[in-house]
Amino acid sequence: MSRAPLSRRAVVAGTLSAGLIGAGIPLRHARAAEFVFKLGTDVPDTHPINIHARKAADAIREQTNGQVDLQIFSNNQLGGQSDMLSQLRSGALECFALSGVNVLSTIIPTSSIYGLGFAFPDYDAVWRGMDGPLGQHLRGQIEKAGFVVMERIWDNGFRQITNSVRPIREPKDLQGLKIRVPVSALWTSLFRSLGAAPTSLNFAEVYSSLQTRVVDGQENPPVIINTAKIYEVQRYCSVTNHMWDGWWFLINRRAWNQLPPETKEIFARNVNAACLEERKDVARLNASLREELVAKGLAFNDVDTAPFKEELRRSGFYAEWRKRFGDEAMGLLETAAGRLG
Repeated sequence: MSRAPLSRRAVVAGTLSAGLIGAGIPLRHARAAEFVFKLGTDVPDTHPINIHARKAADAIREQTNGQVDLQIFSNNQLGGQSDMLSQLRSGALECFALSGVNVLSTIIPTSSIYGLGFAFPDYDAVWRGMDGPLGQHLRGQIEKAGFVVMERIWDNGFRQITNSVRPIREPKDLQGLKIRVPVSALWTSLFRSLGAAPTSLNFAEVYSSLQTRVVDGQENPPVIINTAKIYEVQRYCSVTNHMWDGWWFLINRRAWNQLPPETKEIFARNVNAACLEERKDVARLNASLREELVAKGLAFNDVDTAPFKEELRRSGFYAEWRKRFGDEAMGLLETAAGRLG
């Protein structure tokens, strides 16, 4: 977070006036921001999380009379996921939208529990857990690690497997497949248990690694497959729904504590409202993009998930992670999603 120097207020205010008028924001709000918060994301600018974060930023700017400027830096502009997490911890970055299953789990292992393979059968179960006791428990763990976390988790969607070798119809089709996974012990364990050869890479490296065949495949929701143009370097998309994923909106605690209480309330209210709208867009797009991606060259196949879940049970995957996560967290997950393992 940074405060605009007093000597530059007139210049910055003039610059903001032109930009804010162009954005349809009244002139009375066009003044130098007292608090500048940068938000880093790792997905392309056209992804709904960035679109709705910008809407939240506009609302925050207007409702604080220009006091707070939330600036969106999409598509790894500020570095990869590991880099941005380090910046968030140091205070060089004020806000970061980050999956609990991803690099956050290197600090808070329990944060990845909602990504347990085939845990959630549908969105009703997801929001029953993540907007309920499971989400409350995870936010408590994140707060204990020193971060501020907004109440609502942003939707990334159910993940599907793409690759350039063959359709994935049953577990044996994953045998030996070099598949990129995010930097996460849970992701690595999941695909190793299914017989694949997982390789951990930050998202910034995915497209080039697929293009050069360093890896054969990757897994992401359709919105990311589309916005990141993964379809250009992949041939098959298997609808596995093997994991639901979302992004926590994390804030550096020192930066957050400099905001006045009423400003914190405006900030949180608008971020959480934008999150709910983003969820609608992501669910709609993930459900409707199949036809568009087929037109762009991806061959889709639907998957019976039962053999995959059985393979995970047989391999000891669920038993191992039950021990790691503990009975309390697993109980909260299973209350929302049903018994696993």
